[in-house]
Amino acid sequence: MALRRRDLMLAALAGGGSALLQGCQAQVPDLASLPGSWLGASAERGHRLRQPLPSGSGHHSLPTQRRQVLIVGGGIAGLGCARGLSQAGIDDFALLELEDEVGGNSRGHRMGGIACPMGAHYLPLPGPHAREVYQLLEELGLVRQELGRPVWDERQLCHSPQERLYFQGQWLEGLLPPARSPAAEAQLHKFEQAVDRAQRDLGFAMPSHRLPWTAGHAALDAQTFAEWLNQQGLNDPQLRWYLDYCCRDDFGAGPEAVSAWAGLHYFASRHGFHPPGSETSEREPVLTWPQGNAFLSEAIAAPLQPLIERGSTVLHVETGKHEITLRVWNEAAQREERWKCQQLVLATPLFIAQRLLGQAVSALNDAVALQRHAPWLVANLQLKGPMLQGLGVAPSWDNVIFGSQALGYVDAMHQSLKPVSGPTVISAYWALPQARRGELLRSDWHHWLTQVLAELTTVHPDLPGLLQRADLVRWGHAMSIPSPGLRGSRALQALRRPQGRIHFAHSDLAGYSVFEEAYTRGCETAVTVAKFASIK
Repeated sequence: MALRRRDLMLAALAGGGSALLQGCQAQVPDLASLPGSWLGASAERGHRLRQPLPSGSGHHSLPTQRRQVLIVGGGIAGLGCARGLSQAGIDDFALLELEDEVGGNSRGHRMGGIACPMGAHYLPLPGPHAREVYQLLEELGLVRQELGRPVWDERQLCHSPQERLYFQGQWLEGLLPPARSPAAEAQLHKFEQAVDRAQRDLGFAMPSHRLPWTAGHAALDAQTFAEWLNQQGLNDPQLRWYLDYCCRDDFGAGPEAVSAWAGLHYFASRHGFHPPGSETSEREPVLTWPQGNAFLSEAIAAPLQPLIERGSTVLHVETGKHEITLRVWNEAAQREERWKCQQLVLATPLFIAQRLLGQAVSALNDAVALQRHAPWLVANLQLKGPMLQGLGVAPSWDNVIFGSQALGYVDAMHQSLKPVSGPTVISAYWALPQARRGELLRSDWHHWLTQVLAELTTVHPDLPGLLQRADLVRWGHAMSIPSPGLRGSRALQALRRPQGRIHFAHSDLAGYSVFEEAYTRGCETAVTVAKFASIK
């Protein structure tokens, strides 16, 4: 019946009809005429790498620029590396970014004067191993030390209520469905104990390489999270739904696809797992902003502006004995250029690095063969007013529907201090199966908006009548999926070391994609590059 209800809603929205919404007298807009667009990463620019290189004749006479260091990729890792080099006193470098804005999947957007995220939208409070992240936040004025303890700027912490779940006709606090029986409750505590043992006996950190990789970690990495859960007898449907949601939210794929190491790491490297009623069941705070993590990427990039070359699509990398040559397409001038450097930082996904280098680095080839990337859809919906309040907990920052294919939505105005609700932007997230990547790239944005609304209107039937504009973002390769065997592979370990004059800096090297991994890797790479530069 749930599937049939969704299909009927989909048909109504696709035809612009309002029959299913007449109960709340909503006026459904004609989606064909609704203002909107695709935003974000340019598939056309990215797909230049699939095309044959322009004719090589005469390319040695192209305009040439030289830097001591070049960074390719302006995501969080590339920005972190650039910031580290600048702080080390190295200014003879350039960061080449194919898009017109840096930030990677930590970019922001504005709709009706309201800031909203295009991708990553929060940052957990950094733990003791994320030293570089803490230092960044301290320098940005988000935290200070008092009597040896961190004191966070309350305005930057997620306001309450933080999370809610639509379950059996009403909104409940938190995202974990309530246990249906004593047996189901026992499973919650069993999983809590398993996470505690993993924290105590093996150790989990973020960034993950800050603690030793042991045989116990390798054993978890060798199997899927679903296999491990089955071995533990953790089969309660509501617990399994919650764990599936967590994996899709952080890794872009469910327990059948990610490793048991990744599934436990989600909890054991952060706040643990605390079912309702436990002594530490309160949700730990996170940092968030209306524009999401664009707040951070923009702050990092601000002092680096003269060193950032936007619209510069690197086509090929050629390593020589004394220097490295890059063939670069200038998107604004629509011409090819040549750049040369002594050291090169590839802060791109590893499969992009392989296309630039060819088959020259065996460890890179092995790593790319192991990796899979999840496609993501983010839909920013501008609303002229607040949606009707349903039963249960009041509207929260993060709002999730139990059993939905989507990951829920966040409210860009939740951090506002305005006493009365008004116009807002909600950002709906969807981690798609890899098989739908082609559909994501080929289909019109109206096609995806219809599907997003079909999910959301099951709990917000008045939403279409409030909709003023929709701007959607597609991420064809949003994040690396930590599939079994990836995190512990020798290939990723090898790529953490310099390969001659080439350095790799991207969250792909951690096997999964989060801010802490990307930024730390960028900072560490900057330290290595600075040492090489001082030797020269």
